[in-house]
Amino acid sequence: MPEYKAPLRDIRFVSHELLEMDRHYAQLPGVEEATPDLVDAILEEGARFAEKELAPLNRVGDTEGCRWEEGAVKTPAGFKEAYAAYVEGGWPSLAHEPELGGQGLPESLGIIINELVGTANWAWSMYPGLSHGAMNTLEAHGSEEQKQTYLSKLIEGSWTGTMCLTEAHCGTDLGLLRTRAEPAEDGSYRITGTKIFISAGDHDMAENIVHIVLARLPDAPAGTKGISLFVVPKFNVQADGSLGERNGVSCGSIEHKMGIHGNATCVMNFDGARGFLIGPPNKGLNCMFTFMNTARIGTALQGLAHAELSYQGSLAYARERLQMRSLNGPKAPEQPADPIIVHPDVRRMLFTQKAFAEGGRMLAYFAAQQVDKAKHAADSDAREEAEQLLALLTPIAKAFMTETGFEAANLGLQVFGGHGYISEWGMEQNVRDSRIAMLYEGTTGIQALDLLGRKVLMTQGETLKRFTKIVHKFCQQAGEDPALQPFVEPLAAVNKEWGELTMKIGMAAMKDRDEVGAASVDYLMYSGYVVLAYFWARSAEVALRKLAEGTDEEAFYRAKVATATFYFKRLLPRTRALAVTMTAGADNLMQLEAEAF
Repeated sequence: MPEYKAPLRDIRFVSHELLEMDRHYAQLPGVEEATPDLVDAILEEGARFAEKELAPLNRVGDTEGCRWEEGAVKTPAGFKEAYAAYVEGGWPSLAHEPELGGQGLPESLGIIINELVGTANWAWSMYPGLSHGAMNTLEAHGSEEQKQTYLSKLIEGSWTGTMCLTEAHCGTDLGLLRTRAEPAEDGSYRITGTKIFISAGDHDMAENIVHIVLARLPDAPAGTKGISLFVVPKFNVQADGSLGERNGVSCGSIEHKMGIHGNATCVMNFDGARGFLIGPPNKGLNCMFTFMNTARIGTALQGLAHAELSYQGSLAYARERLQMRSLNGPKAPEQPADPIIVHPDVRRMLFTQKAFAEGGRMLAYFAAQQVDKAKHAADSDAREEAEQLLALLTPIAKAFMTETGFEAANLGLQVFGGHGYISEWGMEQNVRDSRIAMLYEGTTGIQALDLLGRKVLMTQGETLKRFTKIVHKFCQQAGEDPALQPFVEPLAAVNKEWGELTMKIGMAAMKDRDEVGAASVDYLMYSGYVVLAYFWARSAEVALRKLAEGTDEEAFYRAKVATATFYFKRLLPRTRALAVTMTAGADNLMQLEAEAF
């Protein structure tokens, strides 16, 4: 298994030097306590916990998996103890309100910690990870009684949370769901139905599990307009806050999966389980989007996590593995062969992983910065700007980062050659674990429809313009520096083309709505490459400035410039093909009758 080492130097580069998080925190009401010294101390301790407590359990979770015994789930050896240490360290409460037991630190800092935890052991990280979505949903839409009853315990970490949406007959199309919610005389509801693919649906790591469940009231209208949201605990909670009898919810089985074996993916049966309405009746999907958006940013981190773990593993191997000689002559004449890192194709694979991991980190942290602003900014215009940027970037981050994370994981395996296919190295586990990220919380195709259809075309491009203006302003400011021309000129060109392609697709869609679906995935991937190009150009600007000023970390900053150069020369040109395919029209996809396939 690759030995995970938290990339603290790059994390500090992105947060302190690129995004100026220190200044960002100082300007936000309510998070002023996030001083540089405190942030660094939290990062150091988070890195230690990830490296020492969680990383050693990554392969354990894969080989042992979870066990279903008489309706209950047993987690792999060490998982329960690691969770107890996580709670004792106060990690669940990091970015939540102090009045409910939280530490009141910014959400962006919590997202950085989630990266460390997730890269060390993604399957384990999903247990507390789902809880954050449940917390955010209750915080935004729960009653005061629900917050006191459930939210405080979730923040404390003694309870965990889940998101129960999917049913066997309906995946993304939630309008088809059948789970029922019957009103009871005491004001509660009786929830009946079966949910599938419920991550962390049952386990032995916490006292109670709080399920956030979508269901239909008896008089609900059909479709998505008739969905309500409920909180359903595994154990009923008594008036004094203590746990009462077992509720009518149980794990019917756990799925046998391709990867993330250490996390229990459950079939959950609700048999008249006692639940309580969250938010207004028939507005459950609106409320659930709070959870889903949290989960989508978390899933974007999964793409980053698998790219980073793959890069670390394959880089270490490429430095040690001896095979063939460099085409330009021996680089290690004292050895029987050269390390494979000297070969151009191995460099291509390493650079690609590095560019996606470090570029994804920039995008994820920038999105996290917008989460802070949307929640804490004193100015309403600043909050609105942040919310609009998040609306655009969330589907891009979720889909693009998971697609490129899977690509990076496969490249990492490829660097190992045949050894990568063997379990003991851990690279094939990383590939298997990464594959789910493109499926759950909305597939790449669903994210692409959301981006192009809802976020861009339905706003007449206004949401897109909020980001393209940022890129345009950067290009104007940086364009005067000759050293930045290799980055600024191609960035300005694709930024301009992004708007032109959007208009072209929009015009075609006015005649045939299938044009949106035909273009959407290519459009999203194009968007992702442009977004990362902006961050790599900014990264190059910072690195070149540091080198010009003089630094004792010359190798680090030269690597930034080299990776930015690789990105612009080798990865950004993928937009050329995407520009062609996204405008190829729907006719070539729809011309064949379904029966003729």
